[in-house]
Amino acid sequence: MTEDEFDAFYASAFPRVVGQVYAFTGDHGQAQDVVQEAFVRAWDRRRDFLATQAPEAWIRTVAMRLAVSHWRRARRWLDLVRRTPPPEHAPGPGPEHLALVHALRQLPEAQRLAIVLHHLCDLSVEQVAAETGAPTGTVKARLARGRAALARILSASENDALGGPPSEKETGRVR
Repeated sequence: MTEDEFDAFYASAFPRVVGQVYAFTGDHGQAQDVVQEAFVRAWDRRRDFLATQAPEAWIRTVAMRLAVSHWRRARRWLDLVRRTPPPEHAPGPGPEHLALVHALRQLPEAQRLAIVLHHLCDLSVEQVAAETGAPTGTVKARLARGRAALARILSASENDALGGPPSEKETGRVR
């Protein structure tokens, strides 16, 4: 079957086969999908396709088998979901996590990225440098500045939570 013959066959048979598979599945979208997949498989065999006496029957058979396979997968998934108990309620993030995320948001992007990649993703300084395209020394500086800024931000938020001003030791100033 030439490409032009296949195109003509597709144009004439597609709506008819979709209607037949739709009657079988009850799902028009699924019928279109499986018929389309059947035509894709036929396209790969289009040179030998006329050897079969009933190309539309071949398309319909492949589409029906695909629909049944889809139905079986869906049924297995449903059985699995029914057998698996619902997960226990997972608690939300704790106050420490929220404070860390809030503090990270206040850092410049380059420092935040270095901190996250190094401390949360467990990448080495060299790996962070390779991933960000920055020299190793720059990554080390970003990590040092980022950690210092995080310490200031987190200690300030801790003092705010406790309701007191920062101590002389925390601010580094003597009154």
